Amino acid sequence: MAENETNQEDQTTTGGDSKTYRGPWGHIVRGMWRTPLGMFGMVLTTISITLMIVGVIVEILGIVHNPYVGIITFMVLPGGMIMGLSIIPLAAWIRRRQYHKYGIVKEHLQINLSDHKHRSFIVGFIILTIVNITVLVLVGYEGYHFTDSPYFCGMVCHDVMAPEYTAYQRSPHVKVACVECHIGSGASWFVQAKISGLRQVMAVVADNYSRPIPAPVEHLRPARDTCETCHWPDKFHGKKIKIFNHFTNDDQINPEVNEMALHIGGHNPQTGDFEGIHWHVSKDVEVSYLAVDKKRTQLARVRVKRPDGTEEEFIKEDIEVPEDEELEWRIMDCIDCHNRPTHVYDMPDEVVDFGLLSKKINPEIEGIREDSLIALQREYTSREEAESQIGEHLLDLQKLRSGEQVQKYEEDIRKASEYLVESYLNNVWPKMNVLWGTYSGHLGHQYYDENGFGCFRCHDEEHISESGNYIPMDCDQCHDEPE
Repeated sequence: MAENETNQEDQTTTGGDSKTYRGPWGHIVRGMWRTPLGMFGMVLTTISITLMIVGVIVEILGIVHNPYVGIITFMVLPGGMIMGLSIIPLAAWIRRRQYHKYGIVKEHLQINLSDHKHRSFIVGFIILTIVNITVLVLVGYEGYHFTDSPYFCGMVCHDVMAPEYTAYQRSPHVKVACVECHIGSGASWFVQAKISGLRQVMAVVADNYSRPIPAPVEHLRPARDTCETCHWPDKFHGKKIKIFNHFTNDDQINPEVNEMALHIGGHNPQTGDFEGIHWHVSKDVEVSYLAVDKKRTQLARVRVKRPDGTEEEFIKEDIEVPEDEELEWRIMDCIDCHNRPTHVYDMPDEVVDFGLLSKKINPEIEGIREDSLIALQREYTSREEAESQIGEHLLDLQKLRSGEQVQKYEEDIRKASEYLVESYLNNVWPKMNVLWGTYSGHLGHQYYDENGFGCFRCHDEEHISESGNYIPMDCDQCHDEPE
């Protein structure tokens, strides 16, 4: 067959039948679909572009809610289309390189616009190129928004990101896209984030990612570039009333109510001074610190630059600075206190106390607070095990107290169990080593004695400067009783 084809092509190049003469362009175009490589390129391109169009329609109409459909549509198929379009000319070039094997004279490729075949070819090539570019641009645009969506961030690597995504969905920032805080505007941070994302994807594929995800996140964009696009410290001032309700095992009905007025501070419109809590991030003051641990709970030194240009450094003598490690001074910003601004996790006592306050847990059931805390904090090997056993465990604890009480309040105990299960699933992932208290917050100092998180990292009266000044521990600086 090859010999017949060769003889026929020889005839066309040596003055044979003009009806069979194809010329150099004819040989190339014919070679695209007469060779396995060329056929593969055309089939790959056609299938990819067809499935991309279908995938975009499905995504726009919301017919299918699956992150992997988006990955295939916006990441895999465009790569297949580009590969197919690259293979087609490669197959033609290889075909032309093989002409000498059959003794075919390789004529020079020419474009003759006076030849209607050449004109038709050029017009067809331009139309196909416009179609391909249009499809790639549309898919690329939709793909850009897809990869920047919270759905993509939270659901593609669902095992890894499930804790953070779940906390995000019940946070005050749920209407703010992840990229607005983690990346922000600008091409440079976008590129850095995507490169970092590739490393994270590789870690997920290789199953060597950290469990739990380390906090704080390293190399995060400064909060002044992200948080302060919405929250402007210059406009903070005055006080904010905060109410804390806390029950005890001895009194499940009447909560201990603690009201305090937080000195939000910031720019005082009357005096022009920066004051209160947000003095730490005012534009006229720069507070920086040197932490000796990755969680930033052990602050060996604190440095303050004041508006008049003076600088003072406070040192805590009992925190040793390692000489063999290169530590970096960090300029204090929003997330040094608001370290869980969106991904907030509850503590067991907060969950149970809110349940009692909202009557999701019936406070009239004797011992329900203590038993709820025990059931919540019991060690479960998986979320599935917790979901199936928390209710039964709570019921068993109640039976130990009083069988008559269980009969009387069995329905309320079941409702309390459902609330506890929901709370557990919102806060604990044993597979990721995310347990109660794994991610603590620096706001306030409620759990400082347990894990070292909070205001007292600096405000302990133990950070002392050379002049004898120290960082005070005066409660009235940040809050007092409401007037």
